[in-house]
Amino acid sequence: MRLATFSDDDERPRLGVERERLIVDLAALTAHEGAALPGDLLSFIGSGSKALDAARSLLDGCTPDTLRRFTRPRDEVTLHAPFRPGKIIGVGLNYVEHVAESSRSLDTKDGLPSRPVLFSKPATAVTGPGQSIWHNGNLTAQLDWECELAVVIGSTARRVREEDAWNHVFGYSIINDISARDQRRSGQWFFSKGQDSYAPFGPVVVTRAAVPCPPELDMSLRVNGEVKQKSNTRHMLFKIPQLIADISSGMTLEPGDVIATGSPSGVGAGLTPPQFLRPGDLVEATIASVGTLANPVADAR
Repeated sequence: MRLATFSDDDERPRLGVERERLIVDLAALTAHEGAALPGDLLSFIGSGSKALDAARSLLDGCTPDTLRRFTRPRDEVTLHAPFRPGKIIGVGLNYVEHVAESSRSLDTKDGLPSRPVLFSKPATAVTGPGQSIWHNGNLTAQLDWECELAVVIGSTARRVREEDAWNHVFGYSIINDISARDQRRSGQWFFSKGQDSYAPFGPVVVTRAAVPCPPELDMSLRVNGEVKQKSNTRHMLFKIPQLIADISSGMTLEPGDVIATGSPSGVGAGLTPPQFLRPGDLVEATIASVGTLANPVADAR
């Protein structure tokens, strides 16, 4: 199932299901049918398999006419970030080639990490599909991109074993881990990666059952139509179960938390010569089975 948060006209964002470039207004359909389902995606995730089973039953039980009544073309509605995560945990240096380019261009160590390299992004950094990535020239001249598979946590995870980790995954989305490379402070990345709009998120959340496990998905990123990154999630150094086990060894993961699983090579700082985002650019991050997350870059001054 492909779950979205959308709105049309000036109505409040609400829960929908994407089906072949169409959006089913799940919130309105639920009300019409007298069913009981959460009206927003974060609450839906927190309800676990109960909500998923009820949504499937509702959609399967509707007549075609009823379903059409509550369906809109995707290009006639506005997609928003799926939800605001409780916390976003970023994973650095999780693709071997990115480790090498980072050691050349970002002064990181050239050896492979023995444990996941973790950092955080605040929820205020989240922005949705089509929304602007803000370029503040007073703060950065090195605004960079990173296409990453986002793992959405579906149930509370604390001290989870690797073999049990998949049970805590609700689904997948895309995060573009935007970074102001020249705002790293004494080796710390929080301000560099945590500014407003630095976590484009979406366009949808795809449930775990809809993606082969483990996910081996082609991924790419384009700037103004030019491919900058191209890889596959199979090349992660630390796989998803390892990440969940490592993080949950000392930090409780809750429903709606998001793990941004790392970027492949091809970031702007690693190119020769380096290339960085400027106002007017269009950034498109694509992951197979999930979709494309497109965001323009706008001047924030």
